[in-house]
Order: sequence, then structure tokens, then C-alpha cells
Amino acid sequence: MTTLELSAREIAASVMDPEMPLLTLDDLGVLREVVVREDGSVLVTITPTYSGCPAMATMRDDIEHTLRDHGYTDIDIVTSLSPAWSTDWISEEGLRKLRDTGYSTPGPAPARIAGPVPLTLTVKPRQLTCPQCGSAKTRLTSEFGATLCKAQYRCDDCLEPFDHVKEI
Repeated sequence: MTTLELSAREIAASVMDPEMPLLTLDDLGVLREVVVREDGSVLVTITPTYSGCPAMATMRDDIEHTLRDHGYTDIDIVTSLSPAWSTDWISEEGLRKLRDTGYSTPGPAPARIAGPVPLTLTVKPRQLTCPQCGSAKTRLTSEFGATLCKAQYRCDDCLEPFDHVKEI
């Protein structure tokens, strides 16, 4: 990796996630690749957390504006859907930031299988501990939080609500 590529990568890696601004796109694992071509143009590859993620346009704009602010003028940002993003791509630093700010962090992502995906109409129960007090007495209040990637829970011991980043 050249110095120019390293610089462009570091700049793009500093862009914050618009839905969870405690994480960078690099922490989240959305930033896949940054290449500075021979002509000086920059190619950035990102993968959405969900194929219909409404924050993708903002992510692209934020990456482009940040790179432009640092002198890069010819920027291409492409979306790669394969392989699909997984919560396993969240960095250790990203998981630490989530824990430090009161999120329940995802466990290992479910194994991906080839062929038909079984459809269930109920939520698979998760065994979570409260990020506030550590109690295992937690309950799901809503499978859908402020974003598609979060579910809302409540602790029955300390009564605090908390977000859980869903395993994908």
C-alpha cells in the first residue's frame, strides 16, 4: 500500500456512521477498500449493513466530502453486496465503543447456508445481559429499534432500557 493509499484509507476510515455516530465506518466494517489509482483518483468500496440501508447515501456523501476536504478531487464510491455484511465485521475497537456507551453487543453472526433460507414468523430468543448492571433478566420490548440493526430490550432488575445490535 502506497503512502497516498494509506492516507486516503485513514481519511475514509475516520468517517462516522450516520446512524451510530460513536462508530466510524471502519469500526463498523462497512468500509471495505480504498484504492488510489495511478491517475490519483480514489476508489472506495463500501458494503451496507442491510441491502436497503437508508444511510448509504449519507455514508457516500460523507466519505466523498471528507476526502475532498483533504485534497482528493476524483472520487468513485461503489457498493459491494457480496459478500454480505456481517456483525462479525465490527472491529474489536467498535465493539468496545458500543459496550462503553451502553449497547448490548452482537454475538457471533448466524452461519450462512446455501440454498433456501427458512422463514420464521417469530424472533429467535437471545440470551442477553444488561449492559448497565450485568443482569441476565432481560426482555425484548421491540425487535425494531431506531435503526434496522438494533432491537430494544429492558432489564427487569435495574429497569433500564437498552439497545442490542442484532446479529446479522
